[in-house]
Amino acid sequence: MRILVTGGAGFVGSHFCERLVGEGHEVICLDNLCTGDRGNLVQVDGNPDFRFILADVTSPINLEVDAVAHLASPASPVDYGRLAVETMLANSMGTYHALELAKKNGARFLLASTSEVYGDPDRTPQEEGYHGNVNPIGPRSCYDESKRFAEAMTSSYRRIHELETVIIRIFNTFGPRMRREDGRVIPNLIQQAIAGELLTVYGDGTQTRSFCYVDDLVEGLYRALNIDAAVGQVINLGNDGEMTILELAERIKDITRSPSELTYLPLPEDDPLRRRPNLDKARAILDWEPKVSLEDGLRRVVEWFMDESKGRP
Repeated sequence: MRILVTGGAGFVGSHFCERLVGEGHEVICLDNLCTGDRGNLVQVDGNPDFRFILADVTSPINLEVDAVAHLASPASPVDYGRLAVETMLANSMGTYHALELAKKNGARFLLASTSEVYGDPDRTPQEEGYHGNVNPIGPRSCYDESKRFAEAMTSSYRRIHELETVIIRIFNTFGPRMRREDGRVIPNLIQQAIAGELLTVYGDGTQTRSFCYVDDLVEGLYRALNIDAAVGQVINLGNDGEMTILELAERIKDITRSPSELTYLPLPEDDPLRRRPNLDKARAILDWEPKVSLEDGLRRVVEWFMDESKGRP
């Protein structure tokens, strides 16, 4: 297949491009590099089956493709905090242009949505039928609500134009190529632990998350794009092993053998207190579940950050 990956130079997008090229597909990566990095694509740059286009997804796209994977959007609170309008446009106009391209080509369309559509949930685990608890005017709303809009537009194209669509709600994912300034908890804590600095914990640290290693997520995305039974579905992808942020900090301290102590800062507004996916649909439809343990994944990321640090000027 010839596949367009928007946001393909980002953390998840670059891993997905590699997987698609490795499976023999022709891949076109479209990215404006507002949070992506061409350096993430060194494994596929120069491959005849890979092409990079420097462009903004909020402009019309004119390509011939068999499938569209729409991953373009800032995805961390730090990024969508400073790029609030750009985030909303990527998930509104960007989704529109990506859907129009899929409609024109009769292509399958995969939307990378997010667990943030559930907001600060009042039930756990979160299943796909749960409509969420989102503050539409809060500091996170530029991301939460624009992703909800992207899901609504994708669903409308499926109903009106009979487009083959799959919506994937991605829960917390980590792995190599996360940016140092990403602002998310795992890169923050790892860098602080390696440097022997205080480990920053927001709130009292009892809020929970579930962390999925990027290779597992990419496997799920690949199956979602290729399995016919996924068409028309909304599917959670993540790891359903729930843990507190305090437990995560202790794991990272152990792995890095860091003497760092904890420091506590106020919990950001609308930061969810619990986050854990129900994976029943992923298991039933995609025959998928996470394989990489948190311990193994964290060790790989610690090694990557340490190697990356050695290469910095």
